[in-house]
Amino acid sequence: MAGNWLLPAETTTSGRPVLRPGEVESSLQPSVDLLNEENPNLPPLKSGLLILTTHRLLWLPNPESTTSPAASAAAAVPLAAVVQILHSKKSIKGMFASPRVRFQVSITPEYKVQEKGSQFTTITLVFRGKSDPDSFVGKFWEAWRGRAWEGAVSGSGSGPGRVELGDGGGSSSSDTGLALKMPVVGLSGILRKEQEMWESTDKSLQDAFQDLNALMNKAKEMVALAEKMRQKLLSGSTSQANAANDEEMGSKEEMQDWLLSVGIVSPVTKESAGALYHQELSRQLADFVKIPLERAGGIMNLIDIYCLFNRARGTELISPDDLLRACSLWEKFNVPVMLKKFESGVMVIQNKSHSDEEVFSRIKSLVQKPDALKTGVSATDAARTLGIAPAMAKEHLLAAESKGFLCRDVSPDGFRFYINIFHDIDPNDAYLVKEYGIYDAWIRAAIASR
Repeated sequence: MAGNWLLPAETTTSGRPVLRPGEVESSLQPSVDLLNEENPNLPPLKSGLLILTTHRLLWLPNPESTTSPAASAAAAVPLAAVVQILHSKKSIKGMFASPRVRFQVSITPEYKVQEKGSQFTTITLVFRGKSDPDSFVGKFWEAWRGRAWEGAVSGSGSGPGRVELGDGGGSSSSDTGLALKMPVVGLSGILRKEQEMWESTDKSLQDAFQDLNALMNKAKEMVALAEKMRQKLLSGSTSQANAANDEEMGSKEEMQDWLLSVGIVSPVTKESAGALYHQELSRQLADFVKIPLERAGGIMNLIDIYCLFNRARGTELISPDDLLRACSLWEKFNVPVMLKKFESGVMVIQNKSHSDEEVFSRIKSLVQKPDALKTGVSATDAARTLGIAPAMAKEHLLAAESKGFLCRDVSPDGFRFYINIFHDIDPNDAYLVKEYGIYDAWIRAAIASR
């Protein structure tokens, strides 16, 4: 455990923090120690990931340097418990030591961090890795003064003090005053006209940005609301599965898909994560793909994941190289998903529980049906059976062929796959027809089709 003097923090299976409604990440700093110099009896937290959000300071242990599970060791300091951020003093001695940031928090008599505690203590952050403490302190001040935890941001429909400009368009009857329109004569008139045009453009831009800020505030509220509704639908789907009919369940699934595409509340960006960008992006991607994979049968094309993930990130788009690099980092993390590359070069994302042996068994059962013995199966037929996209079904069929389970027939109509009966043919007596096995079933199906 990280110590019972700090509040516990919940994490996902990939090691990402579980954020509260409306909570957004502001800064990530690697290799940070969190300790209490006033009370050495309190256990220090060594070389972890420090995440600053609009609501809390989160400390997550480094999985490579600790044997305890990340979920049980993560700790949090609510910004509402911060009393004061202390200014660091510049000194010659401090130039050769690790940068430190100190702040005071309120605690209970039992020495536990709590909002509006009766006592105070000082927490020290020691930055040992490649980080930017000055930038962190600036964002720390900004988040603490913003007090976003006190309630949702209230967006105004129209900015206060908006001024409607009359453009002299003929039908305006404003009584705000009389404007004397000077004739445009000479160089001074041209300059005056240019000045009026620039002032009008500047005012229009100010009004536009006021509306844009209001729109962004409303967008944040809508994303938070959509996330809250999606969590309620997911939690209530199991308890109400018996009482709901198929139509209601279908509408719930459609609503979940729509809410999933609204957006990620706090997307990982290069500005907030810094050097940890690809690492944290990999963890967030692992959490994001769970629901799409469940709905797609446990496997999805990498291109489809790229489109869904970028749509959910809104304006914080990522490049294909960033996505591929994030997926390649899953091998280092204990996440339930993996990146797989077929022999054809197609890359997919699938659950680790998605067994190839189980897929091959279902394909073998499909191609041994009487109709399939006569005409074979296509990628579309396999897609219906496996519950996945035809492109993914084709890759599984080709993989089954490479394992020797199937044979392929290429015609103008496309690929048709058949069960491999060569295993039942005796090479020493090719004309021997066994009265059992796949070979016998194939002959019976061929005779019945005449």
